[in-house]
Amino acid sequence: MKSISDPIALRRLIREARLQGKSVGFVATMGALHEGHVSLVRRARRSCAITVVSIFVNPLQFAAGEDLDRYPRREAEDAKLLEGEGVDLLYLPDPKEFYPPDFSTSVEVSRVSEGGEGAVRPGHFRGVATVIAKLFLQVQPDAAFFGRKDLQQVAVVRRMARDLDFPIRIETGDIVREPDGLALSSRNAYLSADERQLAAAFPAALFEAHDKVAAGERSVPELERATRLDLEAAGLGVDYVEVVNPETMAHQTRIEHGSTLTAAVRVGKTRLIDNVTLLEE
Repeated sequence: MKSISDPIALRRLIREARLQGKSVGFVATMGALHEGHVSLVRRARRSCAITVVSIFVNPLQFAAGEDLDRYPRREAEDAKLLEGEGVDLLYLPDPKEFYPPDFSTSVEVSRVSEGGEGAVRPGHFRGVATVIAKLFLQVQPDAAFFGRKDLQQVAVVRRMARDLDFPIRIETGDIVREPDGLALSSRNAYLSADERQLAAAFPAALFEAHDKVAAGERSVPELERATRLDLEAAGLGVDYVEVVNPETMAHQTRIEHGSTLTAAVRVGKTRLIDNVTLLEE
């Protein structure tokens, strides 16, 4: 595995791979890698001849007072993990070069970015779209792989790629969970032992909503209300509970095939997101 921080050198290596007829798969991460990231890497390796992984804690997607400074950073451990998974290129952009002092351009994807996380974290998806657009231009992959846990991020990236004509296939990997159902997240490392036990109530409430739909429940307001009450009764702070269309992120008034229940909660000072498909296609 080659580690590289210079985008010009990165493009040269990608160009050489393409001249050999090799396809390029890309996984963008902020590091602190877990099995969810690994599942995307393995999917990229199955799909493409060359796999590129980036590690970059993107300051543009953190608002003032969020956890930019304390976001877990384990570059050496991450590099060892990725090398063991057969990654070809590890891209480690230099923040000062990636965003020079006079950087003044941003990418904004409207509508799909406005509810859910976008409503609670203004500007977050502007930062996400901007960093992914830059990474796409630098890596120039044939396919890019994202995790379904970040459902709204996937919708934003898909819409951006479509609207701006990025010739990139966007693929989504399933949520990887702990045995008790908690979705893997780099931020899980913030949880104390007691908080980690409490956090299991989060996926349990979402799975309960799924079971209610399987049993015939079709009222969106009732499902959202009951899920919120379950989360609050478990001692979790609730930012939102919404039934959405996973492609447009529009709030739905009725449950249809593909309808997805999304939620964000706070466990102590740690904020977690998750989602579950209510009615399979």
